[in-house]
Parts: sequence; structure tokens; C-alpha cells
Amino acid sequence: MTDPNQPADPNAGVPPQQPYGGVPPQQPYGNVPPQQPYAGVPPQQPYAQPAGAPQPAGAAAAPLDPAQDKQWASFAHLGGILWFLPSLIIWLVFKDRGRLTDQEAKEALNWQITWIIAWVASQIIGIIIGSFTYGIGYLLFGLLIPWALYILNLVFSILGFVRVNSGGTYRYPINFRFIK
Repeated sequence: MTDPNQPADPNAGVPPQQPYGGVPPQQPYGNVPPQQPYAGVPPQQPYAQPAGAPQPAGAAAAPLDPAQDKQWASFAHLGGILWFLPSLIIWLVFKDRGRLTDQEAKEALNWQITWIIAWVASQIIGIIIGSFTYGIGYLLFGLLIPWALYILNLVFSILGFVRVNSGGTYRYPINFRFIK
């Protein structure tokens, strides 16, 4: 018996509908049995970071292998062509991960600091002497000596890159050791 307060079921007495208008769906490759997902695949191991991937915060960085150590050590010297920032960044990032990179990046960074001090000093001397010699002193100390210092930096940086990349170490001929 039905309750008069309840609405009548609109689907009562209606047969269930067949999908696709009563026509069964066609299988593209005939009668293929259903596949089990990941059948025969062993369970996966816990996720491990690939080599060279950034480590999560607080995790110790993996040490560099010898090829990477040599590569970053040589790049520290070559970065001197651009200024002192590449050597500084390489030293700060890789100093605890590779002995050769720590040693060579410090050497390159010390050379860059020495070179910048010499360059600034030549500019200051050029301005002072140029004021007394009507610009002749500035031509020598403000223009020619800084260019000679830049060429010297370029040559020393390339020599350091080649020497370290071939498996050796490099010491700049004139270098104050600010970072030990």
C-alpha cells in the first residue's frame, strides 16, 4: 500500500533502458578480455632522488663524483672572465661537496678579489695623476692599465680552466689569499 502523502515514483513500471539505444557497444579489437592494471609489475621501491636533483631542505647534499668535482673546479676559474660572481657562487654552493672544487674556487675567488682591488686602485691613481697632468696620467692609469689588467685576468682565467680541466691544479702567479 502506498502512502498518499508520498509522491508517486515516476520510474515505476518502466523497464530499464539499454545504452546506445539497445545496441551493445562495439569493441574495437574483437572480444578482448579485460586487462588487470599493472599485472606482473613488481611493487615500486620508495621514491629516491635522481642524481643531481635538488635535495629537500635540511638534507645534506651528496658529494660530487670526481668528474663533477673537476668540472665545477674548472668552471670556477673560467667564470673569472665574467667577474667574481661565478667563482663566489660555485665556491658557496660546492665547497662542502668536493675537495678540488673547494680548493680551486677559493683560488679563483682570491684572484678575482685581487684583480678588482688592482683595477680600482688603477682608476683612483689615474684620476689623481690625471688631475695634475692634464689627463695624460688618466690615459695611462685610467684606461691603459685597466685594459692590461683585464687581459691579464682573461689569460689567467683561461689558463686556470685548461689546467684544472686537464686534471691538475692552478695557482695564480700574483694572488693575495683573502679566503683561506
